[in-house]
Amino acid sequence: MGEVDAAFIQATEHRPKLAVVEADGIPLIDLSVLNSPDLPEPDAATIRPLIAEIGEACENWGFFQVINHGVPLERQKNLEVAARKFFALSKQEKKKVGRDEVNPLGYYDTEHTKNVRDWKEVFDVTIQNPTLVPASHEPNDKELREYINQWPENPPELREECEHYAKEVQKLAYKLLELISLSLGLPANHLNGFFKDHTSFIRLNHYPPCPVPHLALGVGRHKDGGALTILAQDDVGGLEVKRKTDGEWIQVKPTHDAYIINVVWSNDRYESVEHRAIVNSEKGRISIPFVFNPAHYTIVEPLEELTDDQNPAKYKPYNWGKFFATRKRSNFQKLDVENIQIYHFRLSEKFG
Repeated sequence: MGEVDAAFIQATEHRPKLAVVEADGIPLIDLSVLNSPDLPEPDAATIRPLIAEIGEACENWGFFQVINHGVPLERQKNLEVAARKFFALSKQEKKKVGRDEVNPLGYYDTEHTKNVRDWKEVFDVTIQNPTLVPASHEPNDKELREYINQWPENPPELREECEHYAKEVQKLAYKLLELISLSLGLPANHLNGFFKDHTSFIRLNHYPPCPVPHLALGVGRHKDGGALTILAQDDVGGLEVKRKTDGEWIQVKPTHDAYIINVVWSNDRYESVEHRAIVNSEKGRISIPFVFNPAHYTIVEPLEELTDDQNPAKYKPYNWGKFFATRKRSNFQKLDVENIQIYHFRLSEKFG
């Protein structure tokens, strides 16, 4: 292991396999019907096949890729270039915009997933600046706190590129939210109200070359907690998902100008896919997730429209802001128990 800190080392059963399995059949969905300037505004009949395609992908895979999504490619590429410049700075320079427990926005390099340290460094910014969130994870603490973005002096273009990119990807997030709503048999704008004061954020991930890629992970196995995640990855690749049919970890090969969409909420009709990021010993990697989160005051619970006697609610209600604050807390300290997960709110089978 050389000089690699033991905190990075995964338990034997969670270490990546040396032989990479590339996935076949991952849904690749074309959104050009929504974004082409040469086509008229799509009507219900026009987008019906698209809605069915998204529903099938969500049900069978828990994630999918989209192309012709309307986000200008140069926005992603410009942000990727700025991110590489930032991560190439000295540790001392990056830590000038370091995160802490009071404001978990900015730079950080000691994050843990499942209580094992990730082989990565990150830079987080919220879309709404400031973003209101609970001051603590304690249930009876009603105080709120403002998360305010921190911006480095260098590269000077990072802020502008982040803000341009956020504006475009947020439009895509709402389009996807509406398509997913329609695929569930709900009105297109049924979920939009939950995102009025959303707590969404963009993360710049940098996975440096790792001397022990067979022992460590860029990000350990996990499921996302927000409504949906829109992930851009560079051409290095490293995202792995756990295939539902056989539990095999498979790599999602980068597709040019495509976004990977991971869905979460729907009372298990659409189940989020477990995923992780592997690393390599030769080349650093950049990925940029946009995590679409609701307002802090949102009570997350199965929608009445998706539950009945045959399909009862499978989860207890929980406050999104408290969930978010609890999850952020574990980023700064190794806990004795697993960090909070959505499945912790799952009702026992005997109650449905």
